[in-house]
Amino acid sequence: MTAPSAIEQPTGSSTDELIPVAGVVPLTTVDFPDRLSLVVFTQGCPWRCGYCYNAGLRSIGQSTVWSWQCVCRLLEERRGFLEAVVFSGGEPTLHRGLETALRTARSKGFLTGLHTAGIFPERLPHLLPWLDWVGLDIKAPLDERYTRLTGDDQSVTKVLASLILLQSWGLPFQLRTTVGPGALSELDFEQLRQQLRPLDAPEPVRQNVRPGTPANLPPVI
Repeated sequence: MTAPSAIEQPTGSSTDELIPVAGVVPLTTVDFPDRLSLVVFTQGCPWRCGYCYNAGLRSIGQSTVWSWQCVCRLLEERRGFLEAVVFSGGEPTLHRGLETALRTARSKGFLTGLHTAGIFPERLPHLLPWLDWVGLDIKAPLDERYTRLTGDDQSVTKVLASLILLQSWGLPFQLRTTVGPGALSELDFEQLRQQLRPLDAPEPVRQNVRPGTPANLPPVI
């Protein structure tokens, strides 16, 4: 069982559609360690995790008041106050325009962060030079349970390749795992922790399932 191929096609060929922006959180203290950040949510994700809080972002082409140009104008207005820009989703690495977006944010004087599920490890080497921090989702024990959760029979291979790249690059990063109803059980989480220890990986940070609004878009301002 694999993810739908149609959604795996990268988007973002024109300047205004560099990345499809679904929403923006204008200020957060938790999405980039110890920094005041703005979060950009992109549309599109090929995985189908049942507990996904942002399941409404899986498809590309939804109507939105946002564009990348709008985000850039907002960053200009908040230069000197905000410290970092974090790209989340959806799956931001789906879009080939992400590298240019990261470079643009850096050129404006912001640190850059990425929330990713590690779905496209082959694209990370092009992105890592323009990143200051990465949050990598580790969704399940590294066996068939990952496939059942994501719908992608290569998901373990992909996330491990992404983890190895982050370790070899030396960039600050965090592993994040969602635990709770519909996601990992406490036993699954403990098994995942045990699997990660021989890999010299950091201890995964536990995140609780956010119930009740799995299809909501992120807040916009």
